[in-house]
Amino acid sequence: MQNNKEWQAAYSVIEQLEQAGYEAVIVGGAVRDTLLNRPAHDVDVATNALPEEVKSVFPRTVDIGIQHGTVLVIVPAGPVEVTTYRTDGEYTDHRRPEKVQFVRSLQEDLQRRDFTMNAIAMRLDGSYVDYYGGYQDIEKHMIRAVGDAQQRFSEDALRMLRAVRFSAQLDFAIAADTMSAIQTRASDIAFIARERIKAELDKLWVGQAVFGGIQKLEESGLAAYLPGDFQAEYWRGFHTEDKLLGWAYFALLQGTDWREIVRDYRLSNKEMAFVKSVLSAYEALKEGWTNTHYFMYTAQELEAAQYFARLRQLDAALPQLSIRELQAMLPIQQKQDLVVNGADLLKWSGKKGGPWLKDALEDMLSAIIHHELQNDRQQIKNWLEQHYF
Repeated sequence: MQNNKEWQAAYSVIEQLEQAGYEAVIVGGAVRDTLLNRPAHDVDVATNALPEEVKSVFPRTVDIGIQHGTVLVIVPAGPVEVTTYRTDGEYTDHRRPEKVQFVRSLQEDLQRRDFTMNAIAMRLDGSYVDYYGGYQDIEKHMIRAVGDAQQRFSEDALRMLRAVRFSAQLDFAIAADTMSAIQTRASDIAFIARERIKAELDKLWVGQAVFGGIQKLEESGLAAYLPGDFQAEYWRGFHTEDKLLGWAYFALLQGTDWREIVRDYRLSNKEMAFVKSVLSAYEALKEGWTNTHYFMYTAQELEAAQYFARLRQLDAALPQLSIRELQAMLPIQQKQDLVVNGADLLKWSGKKGGPWLKDALEDMLSAIIHHELQNDRQQIKNWLEQHYF
C-alpha cells in the first residue's frame, strides 16, 4: 500500500463512507500501479453510495460529473474523486455512454472497465477484489480486455490506442483476442478527437518499450488510420523521459510534410516551436555546428538533435565536448548580454534606421560569439566604424 497524501485522502474518504454504512474501494490505475510497484498519485474511489448519499456524508463536495456519478470530495488531506458504482448505457459516439445506471454491485461496476489490470479494486484493509483475472494478467505482463473485447472497443474506440500505449508504457504484451478485436475495429479510431489521441501518444513516447509499442501500433492496424508514418524500424533503441522528444522524432520521420502532419495532432504553439528548432538543429548538424548554433539553440534542442543523429546514424561530426560545456564557453549566453544595442548604433553612426541596422547587429553578434570581437563598447564602436559607418 502507498502512503502519499493522495492515498491518505482516499483512505480517509473510504473510512468515512464505511462508517456511514456504505461500501467504498480504490479503483483503476492506482491499484494497478501499486501491484506493479509503481508510484501512483491519481487515486480514485468507487462506492455503492449514490451521489446524493456521498454528498450527505461530507461537508465539502463539488459536483464535477454528477450526471455520471462523480463527486469531488474535499477532505483535509486533499480532494478525492468519488464515483458511484454504475453500468453504462449505449455508446453512440465511440467515446462515452448516452446515460449511466447506478448500481450497488462492485462486480457490475468493474465489468464495464477497459482492461483486466484496470478492473481490480482495493479495500481499506489492503485486500484486493479481482473478478476478471487482472492480477494474473499483471503477473503475465498481459493486456487483456474485460469480457468481450469487441464490445469494449465499440464502446470507446480510444481503448484500442490505450492498449497499445499501455504495452509501450509497461512493456506488456497484448492478448491475442484483444489484438484481434483491435485489428477488426481499427478504423473506428477515426471517430476519436485528435486531442485524446495526442494524450495517449504523449504517454507512449515516454514508455519503457516505445519500439514495441510502435510495432503494435502498426500490427494492430491503428497506424493506418492516424496521421503520419510511424515507421517502426526507426524507433529501435528510442527512449526518452520527455514527450516533446517523441513528437520531434516523429516529425523528423515525416520528412518535409512534418508541419501539417504534426499540427493535426493539436500540438501547442510552444510544442511546435520546440519541434521546429530540433529539426532545424538536426539539419544544421549535417554541415557541422558552429558557435552560432550553440548560441541560437537551447541545450535541450541541441541534445535532442544530437540524440536523433546517433539513432539515425547520421554521417556528421558530433561535438567532442558536451553541449552544455560548449555553450558555457561562449563569450555571451544571450543577446541581452551585449553591452550595446540598436540605439547605440544609430547614435554613433548618425544614420537613420533601415536594413543595415539589422545586418550590423547580426554581424556584430556573430563576431562576438566567434571570439573575433570582444563584448566591449569601445571595441565594438571601433569595429562598427570600420565595417558600417
